[in-house]
Amino acid sequence: MADIVKQILAKPIQLADQVTKAAEDAHSFKQECSELKTKTEKLAALLRQAARASSDLYERPTRRIIDDTEQVLDKALALVAKCRANGLMKRVFTIIPAAAFKKMASQLENSIGDVSWLLRVSAPADGRDDEYLGLPPIAANEPILCLIWEQIATLCNGSIDDRSDAAASLVSLARDNDRYGKLIIEEGGVGPLLKLVKEGRLEGQENAARAIGLLGRDPESVEHMIHAGVCSVFAKILKEGPMKVQSMVAWAVSELTTNHPKCQDHFAQNNIIRLLVGHLAFETIQEHSKYAITSNKSALSIHSVVVASSTNTNPDNKTTAAAATTTATTTKNKAVDEDEKQNYSQIPHPMGKRNLNLQMHNVVKKTMSISNNVVQKPQSSPLQPQINTTVSNQNYTKQQQHQLQQNTSSSAKGRESEDPATKTQMKAMAAKALWHLAKGNSSICKSITESRALLCFAVLLEKGTDEVQYNSAMALMEIAAVAEEDADLRRSAFKPNSPAAKAVVDQILKVIEKADSDLLIPCIKAMGHLARTFRATETRIIGPLVRLLDEKEGVQGEVTREAAIALTKFACSGNYLHLDHSKAIISAGGVKHLIQLVYFGGQIVQISSLVLLCYIAFHVPDSEELAQAEVLTVLEWASKQGSMVQHPTLDSLLPEAKGRLELYQSRGSRGFY
Repeated sequence: MADIVKQILAKPIQLADQVTKAAEDAHSFKQECSELKTKTEKLAALLRQAARASSDLYERPTRRIIDDTEQVLDKALALVAKCRANGLMKRVFTIIPAAAFKKMASQLENSIGDVSWLLRVSAPADGRDDEYLGLPPIAANEPILCLIWEQIATLCNGSIDDRSDAAASLVSLARDNDRYGKLIIEEGGVGPLLKLVKEGRLEGQENAARAIGLLGRDPESVEHMIHAGVCSVFAKILKEGPMKVQSMVAWAVSELTTNHPKCQDHFAQNNIIRLLVGHLAFETIQEHSKYAITSNKSALSIHSVVVASSTNTNPDNKTTAAAATTTATTTKNKAVDEDEKQNYSQIPHPMGKRNLNLQMHNVVKKTMSISNNVVQKPQSSPLQPQINTTVSNQNYTKQQQHQLQQNTSSSAKGRESEDPATKTQMKAMAAKALWHLAKGNSSICKSITESRALLCFAVLLEKGTDEVQYNSAMALMEIAAVAEEDADLRRSAFKPNSPAAKAVVDQILKVIEKADSDLLIPCIKAMGHLARTFRATETRIIGPLVRLLDEKEGVQGEVTREAAIALTKFACSGNYLHLDHSKAIISAGGVKHLIQLVYFGGQIVQISSLVLLCYIAFHVPDSEELAQAEVLTVLEWASKQGSMVQHPTLDSLLPEAKGRLELYQSRGSRGFY
């Protein structure tokens, strides 16, 4: 940086010396040239002072000010050179307006003011004595640019407190105007802000993180921040920083991801997902085994269960011990699955159901305590075979490493002493960040669902504050939307026997049944996205959704539309169980509500309701309930409505559904009903 600035300053210094020498040799307008010489010498002195302080100069204003100064000196040299003409004829034909010297003197004075301001603004805070820097002449047409330069220069060279204040000023500028945010990025403000996030005090870190989040308002700006290293800085803060700063960083992640979804993978590559899930799980559920327990620990658990069982039942029987070792070897490939079952037994179901095997939980708990004693004294048991001693020694090393990691992160455990409001805000922002990171990204959704995040969302959806609940519901909605299109994710994350998936469905269903909160629409959408995951025997889902079709209950139009769309995903041909779900909708009384909505609902509600009614009629055309409700008459009426016929889905679906009903229901039977 210092070498670059010296190169920038070299030419104007040379030009200033040439102007001074030419002014001394002037043969005409000697007084005017003398004034220009005086100003040029003063400017040259400032330029040399700037060259000596090149390491402290802020590059962006330096380039612009020095470029303007160089142009002024070029013009001054050309003007003074005309005054060096010797002959009479040269003087006669060399015309120099008197106003030219006044204009040049004014320009040199402006350059002196610009360079003086540059030296003041680039000086360390201790050397300024809190003096008012004012505006340089170069910023007369754009005062805000000067203010941005001043704040960024303070970020680079100011004290800790001054840097915090400068970051707060940039926050105000970025919040007020998108163009100001662009200028902050163009003038090199991202690097100093990231440095303050890493090295500043609490308030300064918060201000800097907030500024980063506000600056990322478009993909180009976010890309600039990605290249500046925002991902690694944010990962470090989420791992080690104060919780208030972590909360602000999580918010900034959500903002950057919202405005540029392509940066999702960059954050994922820096372990942001794991760190956010850790914050979400803190004081929500016990730590996730994927992040808190190494994979080898599961083999130790299974081995310990077998050895402990044999030792407790018959401690003197060596044959039993040998058999235990053989059993441990054969079950090694199943260790991960068994460990997952053990972890589920240790974590209470968020709905309070105690349908897990408590006896197995007690066995595992007791065995793990015995295993810890064995690990601390690996050679204390003479009855344990030599192979077990080797395994214990290896596990002893593993446990030492694990304890070292715990000691390293002990400073971060001060979060337990944070006030409840900060903890709540952290959870809200972590959920919001995961919501936007998961949107449309299968790999990130897989990473989230492989952790305990689903269980965390279920608990927070039930017990969290309003913002935490809403962000959790939105995150679940986005994950479910991706799972709807990704069969592998759907099968792995939302398999029917998964405790986390059951907890999520239970909580979403509770919100739908309650039907009186801001969580209703995202929960309805999530339930629709998960339509393919439910078995035919899962009959409790359809009823609450059908009740939302009844506008007499005071349900809003948007809620009714989303309920119809969600039920359509149950009844559409793409759902393998469409026949069972269609019959369930009929049994729940959905047909009469749909007819009312097709006739009297708003346009968006009419279309959604008609699509669902067509699918039901197509799959269950022989239903007596459809005949009694005269659904065929409704479809015939709808086929005459231009707005409905032109809809792309209804273009082919409506004639097919009407044809199926005509085949199974004669006009005479319809009249009878």
